[in-house]
Amino acid sequence: MNVTELRPGNYFKEDNNLYLVIDILLNKTAMRKMVAKVKVKNVRTGAITEMSANSGYQVETIRLEKKKMTYLYRNGDALVFMDGDTYEQIEIPESRLEWEIKFLKENQEVEMVTYEDEILGINLPSKVTLKITHCEPAVRGDTVNKATKEATLETGITVRVPLFIEEGEDVLVRTDTGLYDGRAN
Repeated sequence: MNVTELRPGNYFKEDNNLYLVIDILLNKTAMRKMVAKVKVKNVRTGAITEMSANSGYQVETIRLEKKKMTYLYRNGDALVFMDGDTYEQIEIPESRLEWEIKFLKENQEVEMVTYEDEILGINLPSKVTLKITHCEPAVRGDTVNKATKEATLETGITVRVPLFIEEGEDVLVRTDTGLYDGRAN
């Protein structure tokens, strides 16, 4: 595919690296060929960079496989996932899922992302429901800031919640920012 035909959300392979297109800017001046400035994310490392290429430069587009998997448990320094159809179990090193592990509960369904049998990572839902295991009682009159307090959730992460939230309640947490998003129904 010509580099000028890339769109945000496309995946391509370049120098044995896999990239996700985040943004593209096409620049055409009177006397020069069109130049494409592509903001990309390296799918394996997560690094975001910008690439430039002239019109006519060809890139190899790829398709990533996505499969529903269930998170089972922690096995030492690895996380174990199971395919619900084949009952095949896959282990992923904990170090590759440092952000995602904050939102994983046992028996939670996630989307496993692979490319040619190489596991690239997992996609979480946009929000997850987690139980509050510890939070301080509300201090009356403490409304100088946004009237929030710190709460520890069942997976071990801490978030700021409104004062009316009690220990033992289920709350929604955004998986992209790690912030409180509301009470769970």
